[in-house]
Amino acid sequence: MASRKSARLSARAANATVANLLLPPSPEAVPPSKSRKRKAATDESTPTPSDEAPSTPQKRRVRNKEPNLPPPATPTPSAVGLIATAASLTPTQKPKPAAVNRLADPNKTNAPLFSPQTSRIVASKPIDNDDAPSPSKAPSSQLQPRPTTTTPNPKTTTTANILEEACAHLIAIDPRMKNLIDKNPCRVFSPEGLAEQIDPFEALVSSIISQQVSGAAARAIKSRFIALFDDAAATTGTADTPPKRFPAPSHVCATPLPTLRAAGLSQRKAEYIQGIASKFAQGELSAQMLADAPYEELVAKLTAVRGLGRWSVEMFACFALKRMDVFSLGDLGVQRGMAAFAGRDVARLKTAKGKGGGSAKWKYMSEKEMEEISERFRPYRSLFMWYMWRVEETDVSTLE
Repeated sequence: MASRKSARLSARAANATVANLLLPPSPEAVPPSKSRKRKAATDESTPTPSDEAPSTPQKRRVRNKEPNLPPPATPTPSAVGLIATAASLTPTQKPKPAAVNRLADPNKTNAPLFSPQTSRIVASKPIDNDDAPSPSKAPSSQLQPRPTTTTPNPKTTTTANILEEACAHLIAIDPRMKNLIDKNPCRVFSPEGLAEQIDPFEALVSSIISQQVSGAAARAIKSRFIALFDDAAATTGTADTPPKRFPAPSHVCATPLPTLRAAGLSQRKAEYIQGIASKFAQGELSAQMLADAPYEELVAKLTAVRGLGRWSVEMFACFALKRMDVFSLGDLGVQRGMAAFAGRDVARLKTAKGKGGGSAKWKYMSEKEMEEISERFRPYRSLFMWYMWRVEETDVSTLE
């Protein structure tokens, strides 16, 4: 029995072996693909990545952003353009003002001022040229040769000739000024420049807006500031609707600070502007006072206002009020121009330590020397200062 059972088991094992040999081979297990995308079949002629020579991949170039450079510590006249802008009075483009012949005085305000509270124009008395006798009809006692002295005569100095008299005075003091004057006509104190109506409140607000920002940014902020008080521009929301006029000080005083800041002003600048508006609204500052006050009194009153420093007041007096005997000792551009005009190597002094007073602030010329030189050009130091800004653009050797 045992032998029969063993024979049956051997036969079954042999049959199973034969069956396995007749079956096709089972496929090898393929690992699951990590990606659903099918790889394209590579042609034998196309080199595979393993066949290529290894190379370092190129780095993506990152464009460096232009740094936001701060404005110069002492801006040149290009930075005070917003201060000298004519008053924003009408919604249409203003025509160029006609040059009206008025009495002028280098020690007083020569610009016609627009009163921000009353809309009254404060200006010197106009002169009717028709009333002046012609040389052919004038008595012989009145036919006197024009004096060669450059001292201003309050009876004859007008907005039509004050620039001519000022240039003659500068040349009489230093003949080297002639070529500089001939090459750089000054429009600020020209008859056309002296005819522009100036809103002193607008000019002072513009000086606050311009602090520590570029000229383009200052103009944009000023436009948005005016639009806050212009219903038409605020409603349409377009730049095609020009502002009616600069807001009155009383309107600015009544506007909350968050609303003023919506124009792009910082908290501190908004407070400064509202403080200036309060001075005008309360009568502490007025167009009449700014027109008549002696220069030192003018500086004292304005520098007492929060946000207005000495330099800002000097630029306001020169470029807005058109006072012709302003000189800024603290202006680095003027200091550099005076040093170049004196024949000094400005490029070398720029990298050197302070001169004169021992401070880096006076590296080009000492404060005492600047004061002594500028005193010679009274009462037209504003014009002298303007030309010192131009000196670096001129070859000083040609002035000899």
